[in-house]
Amino acid sequence: MLNLTGCHRGAFSRVHRAMRPFSAISKESYESQVDALNEKFAEARDEIEYAQEDAETTYFNESAETARTAVNEVLKAYTELGESLAEDQRGKLQRSMGLKMEQLKAEIAQLDHLHA
Repeated sequence: MLNLTGCHRGAFSRVHRAMRPFSAISKESYESQVDALNEKFAEARDEIEYAQEDAETTYFNESAETARTAVNEVLKAYTELGESLAEDQRGKLQRSMGLKMEQLKAEIAQLDHLHA
């Protein structure tokens, strides 16, 4: 049977699977990596909070840099994990963690305005 692209359905499936660069990781590995990401997220939020508390002190620049580094590490880990997942797992990660990553971006942007 031919599909709309003129390929046999089986041939299309084989080509599609071959083009997909990443495969699914085990549920345990996924959950372990998400747990580690959640821990990094909590640590980054703590660093942002510490920097906010230091806003009117001489320690602010150092605290803000520590917070930025922590946020960048979380965002990098999130991106790398997403890139290593199959499409269905990537969607699951996006739904469960995407808003948290946006929250970090917004909080670090607010931090930049505290000492501007």
